[in-house]
Amino acid sequence: MAVTGLGMVTPAGSCVDATWRRVCEGGSTAAASHPALAGLPVDFCASVGEFDSSVVGRRNLYRLDRFVQLVLVAAHEAVADAGLCAADWDSPRVGVVIGCGMGGVATWEKQHGRLLGRGPESVSPLMIPMMTPNSAAGEIALALGARGPGMVVCTACASGATAIATARDLLASGQCDIVIAGGTEAVNTPLTVTAFANLGTLSQRCEDPAAASRPFDAERDGFVMAEGAAVLVLERADHALARGHRPRAVLAGCGSASEAHHPTAPHPEGLGASQALRAALRDADLAAGDIDHVNAHGTSTVLNDQVEARVISRALPHGPLVTSTKGVLGHLLGAAGTVEAALTVLAIQQGTVPPTANLQDTAPGIDLNLVTKTVSRQPVRAALSNSFGFGGHNVVLAFCAA
Repeated sequence: MAVTGLGMVTPAGSCVDATWRRVCEGGSTAAASHPALAGLPVDFCASVGEFDSSVVGRRNLYRLDRFVQLVLVAAHEAVADAGLCAADWDSPRVGVVIGCGMGGVATWEKQHGRLLGRGPESVSPLMIPMMTPNSAAGEIALALGARGPGMVVCTACASGATAIATARDLLASGQCDIVIAGGTEAVNTPLTVTAFANLGTLSQRCEDPAAASRPFDAERDGFVMAEGAAVLVLERADHALARGHRPRAVLAGCGSASEAHHPTAPHPEGLGASQALRAALRDADLAAGDIDHVNAHGTSTVLNDQVEARVISRALPHGPLVTSTKGVLGHLLGAAGTVEAALTVLAIQQGTVPPTANLQDTAPGIDLNLVTKTVSRQPVRAALSNSFGFGGHNVVLAFCAA
């Protein structure tokens, strides 16, 4: 399947070019600048700055939760990048699949506060459509007139990658010619950040947020909460060819597996991750040695990085270039899989693998060909993007040069 368009809104920038530039520079986006987090045990995160709100519409800035606003902006950029016009496409043949881990938590927290503080009459009747995760796909379909299959999928932090795999299936089955596939999350809220902190998954480096996300580093102590969205436009290759649009890359294969091990921890041997990686290679008809690059899930937590490194080194012993872009962006949860898939596509297209930010001393036992300090420039013909989520959800996407 052809990847014909990309769109991104991340803490690194409000478009694809800005995000890619910052990721390649390797500068962290984490900062203690979110006023709602002041005084909490973890008081920093990676937030999206200004974005083109005209795409969302003035009325929708009040009617839609932030997670929907962000993915609308990314969807418009991706569709424009694909050279598509909603007025011209066969709308029943255009699908929308979005991954989201948590939905409108910000709306829920705000309205719950109103209920407690001001009584039932103060709760907005728009709360339900604002907070339900499916509104992300519904609002994109509404804005772009996409009348094919539409859905939101949730596999925790693998949700964005699951959305792309589901979109591929819609194209392969013949149900769609085009699918707008994405992921979105905006839960940098007091309740959510505190819950993750109490779970022990967040970095505690409140004195130096910019150095907090450090995947595969010996001093890593957890991930950094982040928000954002990304969208890939996927098409059947013959459809893209017929309209004369050259793809950015090809989605060659997908693999997924459940570990059935633990609600939050990965299997010590990474059984589900290994199974998903092998399935992606098999689906793409690729040998292990064909892989030039891996965009790792690389959360900066002790367990994930240790297990993932073991999985990669065992499955790909030839040592492809490995990076985790979470060192720059933080962890976008349900949006991470699509953001990292988009960055993998750009790595293939540009022949450039970004560095793993803040990686100073690789942790003992991690034997990977990690890109550090500066970008690595070399041809990338085939690459993998790993996404792993709570509940044992593992998804690996394989991309190849177009």
